[in-house]
Formats: sequence, structure tokens, C-alpha cells
Amino acid sequence: MSPTRTGEPRDPHLDGRPRLRAVVGSDRIEEEIFGRAFDGKVIRRIWDFVSPYRRQLVISVASVVVFTLCQLVIPLIIRWAIDHGMGGAGGDVGTGIDMGVLGLACAGFALVVAVNYGASYLQEAVTGRMAENVLFDIRRRMFSHLQRVSLSFMDKTEVGRLMSRLQGDVNSMQEFLETSVLSVGDMLLLVGIVVVMLALDWQLGLLVLCVLPVLFFVRVLWLSKARAAFMAAHEANSVTNGALAEAIHGVRAVQGMDRGPLNATLYKELADANYTAHIRASRLAQVMVPIVDTLTGIAMALVIVAGGQRVLGGTLDVGVMVAFLFYIQRFFDPIRSLTMQYSVMQRAMASGHRLTEVLDVDVDVEDAPDATPLTDADDGSVEFRDVSFGYNPAHPVLKNVSFRVNSGETVALVGPTGSGKSSSMSLIHRFYDVQEGAVLVGGRDVRDVTQDSLGQHIAMVLQEPYLFTGTVMENIRYSTHGASDEAVIEATKAVGAHDFVMALPQGYQSMLDERGSNLSLGQRQLLSFARALVADAKILVLDEATANIDSYTEMQIQKALQTLLKGRTGLVIAHRLATIRNADRIIVLQNGVKIEEGNHDQLMALGGLYSRLYDMNYGSFDDLPEAVTEADRAAAT
Repeated sequence: MSPTRTGEPRDPHLDGRPRLRAVVGSDRIEEEIFGRAFDGKVIRRIWDFVSPYRRQLVISVASVVVFTLCQLVIPLIIRWAIDHGMGGAGGDVGTGIDMGVLGLACAGFALVVAVNYGASYLQEAVTGRMAENVLFDIRRRMFSHLQRVSLSFMDKTEVGRLMSRLQGDVNSMQEFLETSVLSVGDMLLLVGIVVVMLALDWQLGLLVLCVLPVLFFVRVLWLSKARAAFMAAHEANSVTNGALAEAIHGVRAVQGMDRGPLNATLYKELADANYTAHIRASRLAQVMVPIVDTLTGIAMALVIVAGGQRVLGGTLDVGVMVAFLFYIQRFFDPIRSLTMQYSVMQRAMASGHRLTEVLDVDVDVEDAPDATPLTDADDGSVEFRDVSFGYNPAHPVLKNVSFRVNSGETVALVGPTGSGKSSSMSLIHRFYDVQEGAVLVGGRDVRDVTQDSLGQHIAMVLQEPYLFTGTVMENIRYSTHGASDEAVIEATKAVGAHDFVMALPQGYQSMLDERGSNLSLGQRQLLSFARALVADAKILVLDEATANIDSYTEMQIQKALQTLLKGRTGLVIAHRLATIRNADRIIVLQNGVKIEEGNHDQLMALGGLYSRLYDMNYGSFDDLPEAVTEADRAAAT
């Protein structure tokens, strides 16, 4: 009973308490491909990455072919030495020893062994290097693609699943690439042994081949059970990893609600189920080995009995008999190897499907073929012309919104949660494209300019400042790699962050933990302001930049804002009315519709939603009373 997104099955042993949620989602759909041993689409996509290394691939395959031919030649040399160097023809072994023939056989044997070793070494070295190069290219392509995909994809995709694809699935592809070259040798060896045995003595050859129908029957029965076991193990692993990732990401909530002991119990159930599934899959993966070994023994016994009688009767050379025993020992090795590689191929097809699924994600927001960059000659104005937009087009977030922000003007967007403020800011940077209307920056439609130049024209400071693992200096100039140390320090002083930075153990060279967790939220926000100032963009977007900080830090940030906004176009999203009073203009949004526009005094004189909230001393638009909401919604429509 696996927990899913749509329901939380109850466990009677846990008094009806909910299970630990395991993130499965669309993984169930992905499991359907697991068990398919060959997928042409996946192979073609893999070939796109392998084709630049065709030379190495040819060398690897040639090395495997040479290695396989050496394996086929060695028993023939031994047979020739016995029959012609030891007088074994006709069964009279030992009647005469020809040292010249034996010497020639030994020299040939040594030469073949040396070539065999060289081919094996070359194949291992070249194949390993080629596989590593292909893996590097896949990871690099995926990383580059994930940096470009539209935020609509990232909004609905779990980071844990993407990390799993970048790591585990890519590793499965490495295993497949390495073993697929060996598979060529295994198939060639299998065919070669059959041909040589039939050429040496077709009767003994057919006797050996008579065990193959048994092996084929056993393999047919094994495949269906193995496929089901591999699918169950893969799904159990996805469920367990999903639960683990969710518990780690939500550790604060887990500890805050004292769910740790219960979650440990629930996770143990998932881990036990995962263990059981993998043990069963492992047993089924190994069950063919003793079966193949048994069939090898049966084939050898048949050849010894039947061939021995013919040797004694003088109708079969001793050398042929010995060669047959060597070939029988090697005959089932490629069968065993190909059986194990079947599992590898199954995993690779599933992994390849998931990798190509990510690589094939459409980049919805791309530069137009004739896109041109914004230049310094373009001003910092922003304009919305009858913009309608929704993450789901059937449910628009913004409805025919129009307004203009002149260059150098500071405009605040306010409204209750869900009114479309943050969505408006995302459209300015063209994280998404509008469904109707147009967004203009510098008087030009953002769809007609290059995204790189748009990013250089706009700096954003978000509600949750994101700092990366690295030094303070590296984080401040994250968006402006060429900024000098002096420029970084000057920007940090301008926003009032220099003093606390210098108080750190190594000052600007102090290392920050993941997401800057060794700094307070206010300190992280001040560094994000310094980062925006260093970028020196014409347009500054502040999305709830003061929402989660204390009053003292807010005072510091308000001073920093005056420095930041000087000479720049500012678009400020805020809930707190106190933070927007000094804006040149205030635009009030509600339910995706612009209902009011003007400066503070004009909106107060208008007597609308903004005025009533301010007069009622509400500190935030989140305090919006339902009665006021309904009245203004009716007025807006």
C-alpha cells in the first residue's frame, strides 16, 4: 500500500495515523517504460551524444572483435598441437612428439595471448574514457538546458527528481555504454563458438546445441518474473527516496510538530518494503547463473560420453575432443553475460527515457529570430498594454491590465495576496510570456529583445534572498562577474551592509553556508541589495523585499532603498502600507484587475480601497476585510 499524492492510506498498526508522504507523482507513469529492453527513441538520443566519439567507439568495437577472435583461436591452437604435435590424430596420443610443431604451437599461443591482453586493455581504456566523456556531455547538456527551461516547468518539478536524473540515471547510462560494447563481443563469441563447433564436428555440435531449448524455455519464464521484480524494486526505490527528500526538506516542520519518531517508524516501513523488493529482484537476477552452470555441466557430460566413445573407436581426434570441452566451457559464458546485461539494458532504457524527457522539455521563452539587444540608449520605462496572463490560460491571474512606469519613476504595486503583483514582475523580466497584450521595457516589447540584455537592464530583489555557497564577495558580484572589489565594497557601504560584513571572521572573504544560513534574514537581504546595486541596472524590481524583517532592519533597508532607487526606475511590491507611501505612484490590484492608480494623496482623496484601508489603520493588504473585498470587487467589475 504505497502512499500517493492523492490520498494517504491508513495503516491499522498505527492507529489510523497518516503515513509519511512519499512523492510518487508521475513516477508511476514513468515506471511503465521500465521493463522495455529496447527503445529505439532512447537509443537514437544516446547516439547523439556518442556520435562525437565515433573513433573511440570503432576502436573499442574493433578491440572487442580482436579479443573475441583470440578466444576462438586459442582452443584451435591447442587442438592442432595435440593432433599434430603429439601424434594424437586418430586417437593415438603420445605415439610421436613433433617438437617443431609444438614449438610453433607455443609461439602461436604466446602471440595470441599477447594480442588478447592488448586488445582487452585497449578496449577497457578506450571504452571507459568514452563513457566518461559521454556522461560529462549529458550532464553538461542537462545542466545547461535546466538553466534555460521556462519557470513554468521548474514550478511543477521537484528538485529531488531532477537531481536523481542528473546523478542516478546518468550513471545507469554509463553502465549501459560500457556493457553494450562487451555485448557485441558476447554475441560474436556465441555465434563463433557455434560455427567452429559445427565445423569441427557437426554431430557433437548438435549434441551441445540440444540443451539450448531448455535454456530458452527457462529464460522465457524468467523474463516475465524478472521484469515485474525490477519494476517493483524501481518503484519502491522512488517511493522511499521521495519520502526521504520530503522529510529532509521539511525538517523544520517535522521537528516543530514532533513528528520525528513517527516519521522514523513510517520510513522504516518504506525502507523494509524497498529492501524486500530489491532482494527479490537481486535473487531473480542471479537465478540464471546456476541454471546456466548446470546446463554447462550437462553439455560437457554429453560431449565426454559421446565423444569419448568416438575417440576410443578412432573416429574422432583427441584434439577435437579437447577443443570441444574448451568451447563448451566458453559457450555459456556469453549467455550468462547477456542475461545479466539484459537487466542493465532495462535500467538504461528507463533512465534514458527520463533523461530525454528532461532534455525534450520545451523552452517556452526564447529569443525571437530577429531579437535585438537593449542598449544604453533605451530608457528605463516599463509599460503594460492590456496584459492578460495566467499560469493556466483558463484561469487568468491578470486581466487586461494597463499601466506605465516612466523612466526614473518609483511605482508601487499593492493588493491582497493573489492579486497578480508578483506575476506582473515576472512578466517584466520575461520569465513567462503573456497570453494577450504586451509588456514593454524601454519602449520595446520584451519579446523583441534578447533575454541577456533584458537581464542586464533589470535587477531584482526578492522576498527570500538567495545566496550561494561561496564568499560574501562572490555573492555580491554574482550577476556582474567583472565588478571590482572596490565597486563591491562601495555598493555594500551604500546599502549599510559594510559594518556587519567586516565583523565576519574573514570579512568579504568569509564563506557563506548554503543559502547564506549563517546570516540573519535582514543581513541576507542587505547583501541582495548590494548585489542589485553592483549590477547597476536601469530598472529595479523589489518583490516584497521588506516582508520578513524586523522594524530596525527595515529602517536600514529603507535607507538602502533611497540609494538603490536614485536615478533608476523602481517597481516595488509591498503589503505594508507604510513602505509605499513615498512612491511616486501606487497601483492597486485586486483579483488580477487594476482598480486604482495615483500617488498616496490622490488615492486618499479618491476614497477607494486604498483610502479605506489606510483610514482603518490596517498595516497590510493581507488584513483586507471580506466586506471591503466584496465591495471593491463589485466596483472593479
